[in-house]
Order: sequence, then C-alpha cells, then structure tokens
Amino acid sequence: MTIAANNDLLDIARRIGLEAGALAARRRAEGVEVAATKSSIVDVVTLADREVESYIRSAISDVRPADGFLGEESTGSTGDSGLTWIVDPIDGTVNYLYGIPQYAVSIAVVEGGADPREWNTLAGCVVNPATGEVFTAAQGGGAYLGIQQLQVNSDVSLEQTLLSTGFSYSSETRVRQAQVLAGILGRVRDIRRAGSAALDLCWVAAGRLDAYAERGLNPWDHAAGALVVREAGGRVSGFDGDAESVRFLLAADESLAVELEPILRDLYASAGLI
Repeated sequence: MTIAANNDLLDIARRIGLEAGALAARRRAEGVEVAATKSSIVDVVTLADREVESYIRSAISDVRPADGFLGEESTGSTGDSGLTWIVDPIDGTVNYLYGIPQYAVSIAVVEGGADPREWNTLAGCVVNPATGEVFTAAQGGGAYLGIQQLQVNSDVSLEQTLLSTGFSYSSETRVRQAQVLAGILGRVRDIRRAGSAALDLCWVAAGRLDAYAERGLNPWDHAAGALVVREAGGRVSGFDGDAESVRFLLAADESLAVELEPILRDLYASAGLI
C-alpha cells in the first residue's frame, strides 16, 4: 500500500473514531450500565461498549464492505480485500465505568488477519473522548497528536525511565505481576498504571512515558497504539525478537527496549508468567 492509500484509510479511521468517541462520551454522561462480565467479575462490559462497537462496525462496512473486522465485543469476520479492521470500542472500560477520563476508542486497519505476529498495520487512530485528544498514524507517514508530530523519548537511562504497565483481570495473575513490579521498581524512575493500553502506547509516542510493558493484551488493545509508537520512532516487540502478542508487549525507544527486555523477561520468568 502507498502512503497516500494509507492516509485514505487513516481518514476513515479518524472520522469514525471521532464519531464513536462522541457517542461513548454521550453515553457516559447519561450514566453507565454494566451489561455483563467476561473473564472475571472485574472484567466488565458496558452497554456502551457494545453500542459503540456496533456503530463502528456499521460505519466501516458502509465505506469498506469488502474488509474484515475484529472487535472486542462481537464476532469477527473475514473480508475479501485482504484488509482487517481491529477495533476496541472503549479501551479502559473500568475507567469509563468510574468516570476516570482515561479511556479511548481505538481503530486500526491491517493487512492480513487477526494475529499481530502476522499482520502489517497500515493506519491507526486512538481517540480519548474525555480530553479530546486524537492520536493518529499511517504507515510511512509519521505519528501525530492532532497536528503535532510525535517522537518517542530517546537516550533515556534505565534509572530515569518512567515505565507504565497494566494488570490482568485474574487475581492470581495480578499477584504474580506484582512480583515483577517489585523487581523493577527500584531500578527505574517510577511506575504508572493508567488503565488503557491504547493510551499508554500513545503516551510513549508522545514522550509522556518512556516505556510501556504488559502481558495478556488482546489484538484490539494495541493494534492502533503500536503503530503510533513505531511511527514516532519507537520499537514495539515481544520477547526474543518476537512480535508483540498476548504473551508480552514492550514499547520504548530502541536502546531502552534492548536494555529493558532481558530484565523484564527474567522477572516474568521468575514470577512464573512465561
């Protein structure tokens, strides 16, 4: 795909992301109702999650009917075009439920299917409806917050690193993840846990964080944000040269990622997480 074609896809993602974000914000103002729980009692789905995803899916189908779709809240579909839209209607649902202004609509379009280890991300948009911030990236075209081009922080030492992470919905896994944090906390500047993987990734791209690492992410959690980081000059990967996946994701400047990865791999292994 050409940069122009990627930008055309980004225009679609941005427009629909803004519309979906406005819908999510309206539903938040009206009051949030939990529709169901998934993997555990704390893994909630709101009615707004389902409504926003349905809106996004329909809007994409109107303009790109041959494309595939993978969303958090509905059954995926395979299209005929070779492109698939990867969507998280509300990333940070618990924040959304509590009225914490740190949630996002995340929309990406990839060549290939739904496996991050095999796809090639062409365009992505992450919208925070609570703040009005819009992060965008098209492959080969750079990463932006609005009209401001983004660049990851570089030449950051380990001890000066502001590292963000997230936690599993499984209480047993969270305890093991706490062991990882205990092992890294004294070696970095500090830790942040904001509750939205998509925004954490965009914050790495914007230099608000130096690095972000998490285990257990789904494709829709990181599809758009990972492209934003890469187009801002950063590296996004798994362990040992693998692509990012549910097993692990690390986003940072290349030199910091090279230093952090073996440390985190050893800590995750010691905690029984890999």
